[in-house]
Amino acid sequence: MPGEKEIRNKIRSVKNMQKITSAMEKVAASKIRKAQNQMEASRPYAQRIRRVISHLAKANAEVNHPFMTHREVRRVGLIVISTDRGLCGGLNVNLFKRVIGEISDWREKDVHVDLVLVGAKAVQFFRRLGGNVVGTATHLGDRPTINDLIGSIKIMLDAYTNGKIDRLYLLHNEYVSAMSQKPEAVTLLPVSEIEESDDELQERWDYIYEPEAADLLDAFLMRFIESQVYRGAVENFACEMAAKMVAMKSATDNAGEIIEKLQLQYNKARQAAITQEISEIVGGAAAVSG
Repeated sequence: MPGEKEIRNKIRSVKNMQKITSAMEKVAASKIRKAQNQMEASRPYAQRIRRVISHLAKANAEVNHPFMTHREVRRVGLIVISTDRGLCGGLNVNLFKRVIGEISDWREKDVHVDLVLVGAKAVQFFRRLGGNVVGTATHLGDRPTINDLIGSIKIMLDAYTNGKIDRLYLLHNEYVSAMSQKPEAVTLLPVSEIEESDDELQERWDYIYEPEAADLLDAFLMRFIESQVYRGAVENFACEMAAKMVAMKSATDNAGEIIEKLQLQYNKARQAAITQEISEIVGGAAAVSG
């Protein structure tokens, strides 16, 4: 059995670790609300710009933009958004399992896959696993911005425009609640139209506009794709903070259980030492009196 001093050192070490995990839990909890506000603030813009795109496309059916054209799939692009840091439970692991599943499904169909990786954990994982990585972006921080992402997005948009890829997907973690997050795959290209009747279209979109519909569609579609990826990054950060809060709470609780066991072990060791001392005293006294 370990000695009293060794057990005391273990208890002190675990208590220090418990303080760290408890502080990290509180920090993550404080950041969740800010991340949720960012996520909610990005939603109306994406919804409105998609509606504008749909109106433009329907009002100008003769415009055949490549971003809205379906074609035979020979190569696809995946934009994968992970976290930059760890200590967030199985958040990244579940996402990577989904990505690997998507890659396997496409390879079974003899379709090649290109990857753009956002987040240090994705870069580390696919550097070990392998794959055709064409772009990366890391260290987005607590407040991701579109400027941090635009370079990686442009790589895929140019590849789609030039016919190098035929589909583009976004994979990230979806925020369900503070206790639940799940991997999500979103089709970015080709962009699907919103289903609306001609009456609704006429009622909401009876305008004369310039420049030409093709120029407007090109600009709006670029902004739409950027907003979708930005929203994915913001949502993934909210998932990271929620998962980290849960993981650090679990670590703090586990540390408490370890401390209780070590404290019990310490008490037993101390009791054994005291009993041995009493036995030695009694034995010594008996020897002197004898």
